This record gives sequence, C-alpha cells and structure tokens, in this order.
Amino acid sequence: MKRVVALMGIFLLIWEASYSIPVFARQYKVSCNTCHAAYPRLNSYGEKFVEDNLRMPNWKDTTVKTGDSMLYLPAEVPFAIRAMAYAQLRQGKYIDPVTGESKKADTDFQAPYMIKLLSSAPISEHISYYFYAILAEKGENGKIIVEDAYFRYGNLANAGVDFMLGQFQISDLMFPRELRLTFQDYMIYRMAGITYDRGVLFSKGFGNLSVDVGVVNGNGIKDNFSINSPGYQRPDHMFDNDRRKTVFGRVGIDLDFASPGVFGLYGRHKTRQLADAGTIEGSRYADKKIIGFDVSGDVNGRIYWFGQYLYNDWGKFIDDTPGKTYRWWGMFAGVDYIYSDRVVLSALYNYADAGDFDNTSTVFEGININTLTVAYTYYFARNVKGIVEATYDFLPKDNDADFVGHETKEGYILIGFDAAF
Repeated sequence: MKRVVALMGIFLLIWEASYSIPVFARQYKVSCNTCHAAYPRLNSYGEKFVEDNLRMPNWKDTTVKTGDSMLYLPAEVPFAIRAMAYAQLRQGKYIDPVTGESKKADTDFQAPYMIKLLSSAPISEHISYYFYAILAEKGENGKIIVEDAYFRYGNLANAGVDFMLGQFQISDLMFPRELRLTFQDYMIYRMAGITYDRGVLFSKGFGNLSVDVGVVNGNGIKDNFSINSPGYQRPDHMFDNDRRKTVFGRVGIDLDFASPGVFGLYGRHKTRQLADAGTIEGSRYADKKIIGFDVSGDVNGRIYWFGQYLYNDWGKFIDDTPGKTYRWWGMFAGVDYIYSDRVVLSALYNYADAGDFDNTSTVFEGININTLTVAYTYYFARNVKGIVEATYDFLPKDNDADFVGHETKEGYILIGFDAAF
C-alpha cells in the first residue's frame, strides 16, 4: 500500500497528452469549448465542423491576403503539439507465447509516451488536409511515424459527396479512438484490425441519414514492397503488399434520442499456422467479414453515452484446420459525464469472447477480455487537465500449460496531466 501511495504522489509530476488539435482554436480565435464538450470529446458543433470539411464559414478570413484569388495560405503556420507521458502501476507483463519467457515491471514511468506534431487547414474551396506525425512513441525515440494523414474533398462534383484519400482509421466511422477521454482503448477495434489503413472514403448525407463507403489496401500501414520489374534504375514503391482490397461501409441515422448505425466489412487476410502459437503466417488467404452495430447519444450535452458490437468471421483462418471457420465477437460501452467545466467522470467497459479460438493454443485466445475502466478528469484550463484512471480485470488468469490467453491480469492505476498547445 505504501508503494501505491508513493507512486501516486510521483504521478502528479508527469505529463500526459491531449487528443484535441489547438490549430483550429488558434486559426479561428475561439476557445476549445466551441467544438469540445470536454476535450477531446466533440460537442454537436464540433461534429458539424468535421462534417463541414474541417472549416468554419469564415475560413477565408484567416488566410493571407495575397491578391491572388486562387491562393489560400493560412495566415499562421497551422501546427500544434501534443505530448504524452504516463506513470502507471500495472499488472500486465511480457510473456513469449512460444517459450514462456516473461518480464515484469510493476511500476513504469512512460515519459514521453508519445509526442505528436499536428497540422490541418483548408487549402482550396473544397479541399482540406489533416495529418499528424509521432516524434516519439512508447519509448522508441529517434523515429517518426505518420498515422492520420489525408486530403478531404467536400461536395465532390456538387453532388453533396465528401471524398477522402489517405491514411485513416476505419473505426473512425463509428467512434474515433483519438477522441476518447480514457487512456484505455476501444479494444475490439484493435483486435478486429480495423484501425489504420490506406485508401479512399466516400460520404453522403440524406437528411438525418448518413452513408459511408470505403476501400482500403487491407494490410495496415506497415506491409509494402518495391517494384523493379520495368528495368534498371526505374524502381517504385507499392504501399500495398498484394492484389486484394478491403471494402467497408456504414449507414447511420440521427434521431432525437440516439444515433444508431450499422457497419459492414469484407476483405481477405493471410492465414496462420498452429505452429509457434499461431504467430507464423500461413500459405493461403481467408475471408474476413465483420458486422457491427453502434449507438450513441447525449443528455442535454452533459451525459454522453456510446456502445459498439462487432461480430467477426475470419473464415478458414488456420491452415492446420482448413475445414473450420473461426468466429468471435466483442463489444464496448461507455459514458462521459460532464459534471462541470472543471470535472468529467468517465467509465468504459470492454468485453470480447474469443469464440472458436478458445483452446487453440494460439495467441488469438488472448481476444478474451472483460475489463471496467473508470476515470476522473479535472480541467485546470480548457487545454490542461489532470487525470486519475483505473482499470479492473474481471477475468481469472489461465491455468493452461501453454503460454497464450489470459496469462496475467491487466488492471492498472494511472495518474497524470494532459495538455495541448
């Protein structure tokens, strides 16, 4: 107990990060609460700002007056900084799924956890851009990683269709992970592999109905290959690593009391072998199908609630059992209570059932999760907050002879600060 109290005291000296982007507040000379109920959570105006192609009606007034009607330069260089750092008391540890070798550190100073450079601005009548680059992440300094990065074209061909090309998260169609108030993630999005990918997205509104359809490479943002077949000194680079694409879409409706939606995805992914706990890539491709249902709403702009269900059919995913189809499902539900301008209370429940992967002695047994996260956030300023968060793990530890599944509990306590500028 003394160790916990001492560590919590030290936490108060640690910086965490925000998920807002102060570029917009700086550009339009408005407060963060114009778009955020409690940053990074968007309010209704913030959601409309996104729908309006990341711009306010007076966006031209914020550009340099060059006398050229075809040039729109932001009057200020549109950059912002996010800096994340944590200190935690954590139950989890590293376990090699093949050998069982393990490492553990009960307490951890994760500083800097992440440092981001962000930029966004409208650059023509219809085109806006957005990107952020990670300058340091999870202890890996000295390397830069770009995650969100895209061009967005509003009202394509005057047909009311928005078009986006670039790198983005498929799951942003439901609940953007960058806008959550908890450190704890929406875990099923990562397990289902519907986070970062490269592709195109078309969006169209029909009154209170919205339709989104997209196509992505389907291989994330790491796998790729180079081309050299045209001839000597004429190489090029492919961002994809095979011929297959993944298609997905969502239909949503805004009602007075809630905003439900239906999500679907179809693609192909490389199979796995049972050898080495399922970490070895197989020789075939299997179908990947996902069906999801999401719903969200708010009460007087003070209580924001949300939930997501995903059913995953990964086809004949294991080479060693070519006649068997592997399916699993998961969900999360949460609520953010804006108690006052200073205080926000949040809760997030994550649950997933590994389904057909149970008892396969593969890493996919680890899909099983059952956790509850609660967080207390205090805003020292609109863009500076302190956070206390804890996660409780309801699942018991595995007692199997293998080294996969729920080998350790995954609860934690986290305390820190959050600022953006």
